[in-house]
Amino acid sequence: MKKLFTLLLLFISIQMIAKKPDSRYYELRVYYCHPGRLDALIQRFTNHTTKIFEKHGMTNVGYWIPNNNEKNALYYILSYPNQVERDSSWKRFGRDPEWREVARKSEESGKIVAKVESTFMMATDFSPKIKPSSKSVDRAIELRTYTATPNNIDNILARFRNHTTKLFKKHGMTNIAYFKTIEKDPSVQPRLVYLLAHNSEAAGKASFDEFRKDPNWIKARDESEKNGKIVDKVESIYMHPTTFSTIR
Repeated sequence: MKKLFTLLLLFISIQMIAKKPDSRYYELRVYYCHPGRLDALIQRFTNHTTKIFEKHGMTNVGYWIPNNNEKNALYYILSYPNQVERDSSWKRFGRDPEWREVARKSEESGKIVAKVESTFMMATDFSPKIKPSSKSVDRAIELRTYTATPNNIDNILARFRNHTTKLFKKHGMTNIAYFKTIEKDPSVQPRLVYLLAHNSEAAGKASFDEFRKDPNWIKARDESEKNGKIVDKVESIYMHPTTFSTIR
């Protein structure tokens, strides 16, 4: 009886740990390179930058290059324990002699990065556990961003939580991560940012075609929009992982 009780307590503890919310502070960074300099950036990340990030307490979540990359961009996500640690890590990184020497040498032929965009995020309560891919096979990674109509971000989140993510899975899409943005201006409504994986870009588009025709999706969409549209804008970018990305 005592052994059974101990096993029951262990099971409950495991369940509680499994359901512990992800409180990490995430950052989506987009680097736009000067013409012809993306390869130099990739080489710098491959050989140096990711390791120096880890040295200063940053977690490399994933690195991807857009399939249609007219802007010479690299997209990547880092995570930190919290905002304070994020700011502290970047200060240490910027002062690191190893990084300064790497940056100097890599830019002997000219500047690499023309512009950096940064978006801060928290994982939603329905996001899968965000972890490295279990397989080394490269997939098409789709980054999607939803901007809600006024006061409707919670309705979008509810629709995803209760219906959309399950229907994505039904139609062959892999849910990787779901985030809610942290806006600098508290009066600005957060956006939903999420990552899906597909066997290919074509497969992803075919899955969405089937998803949109699904009667269960149509029912969930119409019910959520009985008082009006809840999504103002949807942005989608298909990408492929770099050789050093842990999510691929």
